Amino acid sequence: MAHGALSRRVEGIGEGSVVGTLSKLLQLSCEAVLVFDGSGRILLANEESAELFCAPGGLVGGDVRLLFPSAEADEPLGPFSAERLPFPVDGTSARAVCLAASGRPVTVRVRCDTVRAPGETYLLLALPLEADEVADRETERMLEDLRRANHRLSGTLNIVLDTIDADDLQALFGRVLEEITDTMEADGTLVYLSESDGFRLRGVSSSLLNDRPARFMPFGRSIERVAVRDGRTVRLRVVAPDAESLRQGRLTVRDVVSEETHEVLRVRTSMLPPFTSFMVVPVWFGGHVISIIEVGWRRLHPLPKDDAKLLDSVAHYLSVQLASAFAALRSQRADQLASFETELREELLDAATAGAGGEGALACLEDVMGEVADEFEAALVRVGEGGDGLVLADLPLNGPRELPLRLRELTGPYELEGVAVVPIPPESELSSVLRDLGEPCVGGLLDLGEPVGSHRYAMLLRPDGAEPFDELETEFLLDLVTDVRDIARGEEAREQDKRIAQALQTGMRNELQDVEGITAEAVYSSATATASVGGDFYDLIRLPGRRACVIMGDVSGKGVEAASVSAAVKTALGAYAWEGLAPARMVRALNEFLLGFSRLETFATLFVGLIDLAEGTIRYCSAGHPPALMVSSDAREISTLDVQSGVVGAFHDIAYQDGVVGLVPGDVL
Repeated sequence: MAHGALSRRVEGIGEGSVVGTLSKLLQLSCEAVLVFDGSGRILLANEESAELFCAPGGLVGGDVRLLFPSAEADEPLGPFSAERLPFPVDGTSARAVCLAASGRPVTVRVRCDTVRAPGETYLLLALPLEADEVADRETERMLEDLRRANHRLSGTLNIVLDTIDADDLQALFGRVLEEITDTMEADGTLVYLSESDGFRLRGVSSSLLNDRPARFMPFGRSIERVAVRDGRTVRLRVVAPDAESLRQGRLTVRDVVSEETHEVLRVRTSMLPPFTSFMVVPVWFGGHVISIIEVGWRRLHPLPKDDAKLLDSVAHYLSVQLASAFAALRSQRADQLASFETELREELLDAATAGAGGEGALACLEDVMGEVADEFEAALVRVGEGGDGLVLADLPLNGPRELPLRLRELTGPYELEGVAVVPIPPESELSSVLRDLGEPCVGGLLDLGEPVGSHRYAMLLRPDGAEPFDELETEFLLDLVTDVRDIARGEEAREQDKRIAQALQTGMRNELQDVEGITAEAVYSSATATASVGGDFYDLIRLPGRRACVIMGDVSGKGVEAASVSAAVKTALGAYAWEGLAPARMVRALNEFLLGFSRLETFATLFVGLIDLAEGTIRYCSAGHPPALMVSSDAREISTLDVQSGVVGAFHDIAYQDGVVGLVPGDVL
């Protein structure tokens, strides 16, 4: 079987099928149902049996003869013989006296017959003959059904009320999972949210906090496939392993049976929830499954169709809330990673400033990568190029090891201007090699380029079965390796100053360059009547690759003096933009530039934005400037770009941050 694949068959009559054959009978029958083996040991019993027979220690595992005491009750039972039972075992109806749950003898009608199964197996059905007893038990059954229905209705209402207008994501997940668990009288509930490559675990009920369910389910390789295919809740149970499977040692795959179709699925044990009986609930939104909810019981438990329909109704209601939660989680994670990237960039810049250019950044690089590994809950692995170009990795468990894969062949398809981030999903060849060594095997391979003349590589690896890096994490890593490359390369200060000095000669005029895909207009008016220029400035610079840099700022003061400083500032920013620096990096460099030549009282406020038309984003740094306004394309929403930093040219060691927002055609900045 291919790694992680899901195989299927249909459960038939034969070995291992007793539970499947009788599951519906146990649930629907008004009769007490027992299954016992050739030694008289009870293997299976339904709820009616527990209500009818007297068995203080429980029916399963007990001796069936104790339920039908004979006149010689005080004598030892001796070896079991079906012929000595007080009823025939050929399927014919007979009367017998059993010891009821109330402790008194009750006459019952019994039918017992053999079952085709490995070994000697018997199926017994019993029903009290007394009309009052039958009526009482039927009344109790109806009351129990009514209680269960009321509990389901009450729980569903609580789910609706608890999630109306919920804006706290943790509270939403927490309340819903606890309510579902309580409503279904289950042992626990799991919720997974859909990502680009599979379903990621996003919440567990409190009863499962000590369990270790699968944190990630790839598309089409686990039990979610059945629920997505059927489009509704599926009822499943895990088949007990046979003797041969137990003799083989650790169970890596298990058989899972659909209660509806008796289809048998071969599923990796690591992909199964910690349940024996469970229901898998797909949550649909916009024609796609956005979430999977798993509700289950640790022991074998009836799974009524009505409960499955109820969970489908709950999922239909929750779809809007979960879709909103999904979008909010992504937004929160994106903001968190953007802030983290800014912090790491500042660390690398500080190291480059304090040390010898690229060497200073590399001296700090190991600490930075360690912080990334902690954030991603991954192991940091040093990687180099061994003999014949093979991957040479210092693995966590095996130590230095040469892997049978060529490093450049892995990174080549992902190389972007000298750096690369190579995903390592579970199905990749590199993941398979690492898995065979017992190492963490899911994550990414980072090519940091050639900052000081030789390639630098690293791997960030999560354990087998963990979730691969998602789109946001992969994008973060690509931005990080790009920052490392740019900072480590670092142009010499003399070359930067030369470029700025040359650009100053043409920097006095504000202009908006023509950029395909952008319509730009400007209005400028000096604050002084006697001067045609002042400290305010703006620019729109066309850059390669469908990118542009928009600049707006104000230098303290008015008139020609302020305008001369603003020209220097604007021209310097134009030079930085052509160097490909991020906005926060541009502003940081400008801060040092201004502190080096301007007067103490001279400072500037800036807005610098890098527009990427291909990606549909603007990455910006607002340094002491009033927040820019973004008007949506339909003119229904106005938002502020409110990631703020301090003014420029006032103090050393001010931290500058980037913000990122998406753009669509028609948006106005």
